[in-house]
Parts: sequence; C-alpha cells; structure tokens
Amino acid sequence: MSNYFKPISISLSPNVEKDDVKLALNLLVRPWLWKNGKGIAELEEEFKKYLGVKYAFSFNSGRSSLYAILRVLQQTDQTAFAKGSGVFIQAFTCNAVPNPVLWSGLEPIYVDCDTNNFNVDIEDLRKKITENPEAKILIVQHTFGLPANMDEINSIVRQNNLVLIEDCAHSLGAEFHGQKVGTFGKASFFSFSRDKVISSVYGGMAVTNNDEIGKRLGALQKEFGHASLCWIWQQIWHPILLSYFILPIYNFLDLGKIFLILAQIFHVLSKAVSLKEKKGERPDYFPKALPNALAIMAYNQFSKLEKFEAARKNLFTFYNEQLRNSQFILPQMPASASQGGPAGVKQSYLRYTIKNSKANEIIYESWHKQNILLGDWYTTPIAPFDTKLEQIKYKKGSCPNAEYLAKNTLNLPTHINISKKDADRIVNFLKQWK
Repeated sequence: MSNYFKPISISLSPNVEKDDVKLALNLLVRPWLWKNGKGIAELEEEFKKYLGVKYAFSFNSGRSSLYAILRVLQQTDQTAFAKGSGVFIQAFTCNAVPNPVLWSGLEPIYVDCDTNNFNVDIEDLRKKITENPEAKILIVQHTFGLPANMDEINSIVRQNNLVLIEDCAHSLGAEFHGQKVGTFGKASFFSFSRDKVISSVYGGMAVTNNDEIGKRLGALQKEFGHASLCWIWQQIWHPILLSYFILPIYNFLDLGKIFLILAQIFHVLSKAVSLKEKKGERPDYFPKALPNALAIMAYNQFSKLEKFEAARKNLFTFYNEQLRNSQFILPQMPASASQGGPAGVKQSYLRYTIKNSKANEIIYESWHKQNILLGDWYTTPIAPFDTKLEQIKYKKGSCPNAEYLAKNTLNLPTHINISKKDADRIVNFLKQWK
C-alpha cells in the first residue's frame, strides 16, 4: 500500500467545496424545502439566460431529461418516432444514454467514434444512416467536454431530415464557433450528477427553443412529479458524508471504503448507476422532476462555473506541458485552446484523456498502489464496465474504434479540488510508464 493517505478521485463528488457542504447541512434540517420551492425556478431561469434559450426544465438526472425529450418527440409525431424506431447514438458512452432510448420503446443504433477526439465518427454516421434510413433521431455527444464538429453534423441532419438532440452531460460551458453547445439541436440535455461540470449528486436539464417541445416538456415535468423524500435525503447526505467521514478515513484500514459500501447497501447513499440500469431496466426513481433541495445545490455550483472552468483549463494546460515528451498520446486540442485560435472552439475540460497501450494496467496500479483513481470513463464501449451489453442492444465488433479506446484510454482529473501537489503526484506516477 502506498504511503499516500489522501486518495485522488474523479468520481467521489469531486466538485464539492466547503460552501457546498455547509449548504447541504442547512438543507438537511429543513425538509420543508426538499420537494418544492423557488430554487427550481431560479435554476431554470439562470440556465435559460446563460444558454440564451426559451425553455429549460429541470429533472432529477440527465437520463430523465433525455427520456422526457424522447417522450415529447413521440407525442409530436407518433409515426416517425413509433415504438421500435431507431435512434443513432455514439458508442464510447455511458448506459445513461441508450437506457432512456430503450425505456421509450425505441432502438439504439450505435455509431462509432473518432479515435482522435472521441466524438462521433462522421463517416460511420453516414454509413449507419444509409443502412437505417427509417431512423430519424440523432443524439450527438460532446465527449469529455470537447464539442463535436457541429458544421458537419448539422449538414448531415439537414440532408437526412433528422431530429438532432445534443448530449451535453460533459460539456456545460463549451462552445463551437462561439455558440454554446446545447443550442444547436432541436433539444438538448445536461447532467448535474456527481462527476460532471457542476454537481447536485443527481440532476439534469432539458432545454429547447421549440415552442411545442417546450410546452410539452413543462407538462411532463409536472406529470413525472418528485422522487420520494428518502431519495432526496440520500442525495443531500452525499456531500456531507463524503467530506466529513468517507474521504478523511478512506485509506485508514480501508474504513472509508467499507463505510461507503455499507452506506450504499443500507440506502444511506445512492449509487451513480443502479443494477437495473446495467441491464437496460428503469429504476422507479426515474424519470422525476428535480426536487427543490437539489436545485438549490445545483444553483450554488452553477454560480461557480467560471471558477471551475478556469481551474480545469489550468490543469489541462499543466498536464499538456508535463506529459508532452512522455509515452502517452495526448488529447486533441482545439485551436482556441492556445490563445483563441481561429476555430473558435471552447471545451469544458471535464477530463484530460490520454492514450497508452497499457491503460488498464496503469489504472489498476494507480489505484491499488498510489490511491489515485484514473480511467473512470470509459473502460468498455458502453460504461460502466459491468453493463450487460447485449441487454442494451450493443453488438461487439460493431464499433471497433470505441472498443479500441476502451482498452487504451485513461482519464486524469481536472476538478476544482485537484491541488498542484495532487497534479504533480499524478504526473510523476505517469512518467514512470514507458
């Protein structure tokens, strides 16, 4: 076991700062604020202003938000989006994307990704569209916060009369040619889960400029209602327990790890992905509206977005400089990343993703010997690693680039709680690999 006591993680509520913990403690003792309150409208209004969109409706996760969008599309055109219709989605993603497709009675059609930028492979997308001309929905993911090439994608959408939905779970704050992601498609969704750009443990937003879609999303939000008080209580406890109990004793006789596992077994804390979701099934707490308590938590994080962006970009630059002459293939940098280049692309820098043929070995060694958790996304073409691929309709071999990247990539954390000392520790560990 390493001499390092403090674990470095990407997934254990990495964005949480002291003010977030204080806010959670304040909410914990005021249960009358948990379900309903002005926090929901305030968050939605700020989101609309930030993106410059007409409609923004909050839900209790990104997957609930996507499910709501798909339901609305089915309501607007029951023929084009009938049960069994295909939806193009990118492989090298989380099961949180294909699951809402399956829950809607639709069929995911997996498109391969580009090995350089991890976004959709344009040529494979054209091929899959030709093979599945009846499919009319395309979900485009901005992987790790780097915007997909929206010029090419919009051209394909127009040529094939597709409905474009943007998956902005990784990319709040990112821009393509000066336009914020989430404003290109017919609708888009964002995630506020524990390891995203901002976090309320669980949470999400569906946005659109389309009047009919906006009206129907509002109606669905009311129809879905809220999750139970017990579920809300779990999420409020999450930053408190992680900050005061689990992380401080994480490596002391493994007490923190044991505490985390027991807290999840006895439903004191929630899991990021349920066992049902790994089999393509829907847990009963999805889809729901975002409760007021989590809206307040998300709003507090949203108010720190610029601070988070600056910290992430600084870490991204540091990793780039330190690993430039290493054995790792570094992530593709948009032109705007170096003093505002001509491409006008701004990313959210959610993860710094590098490639190496020993990626899985490095991930194992970093955690078990150095207490550094790397490679949380994606070690299989559809994450997490124990997702039942056949049950979410993914066929092995259908997206070879995604399968290659799953074995050859690992992520470095860029969140606000990574100190200079932490970053040095990560880089020094990686430089040992040849």
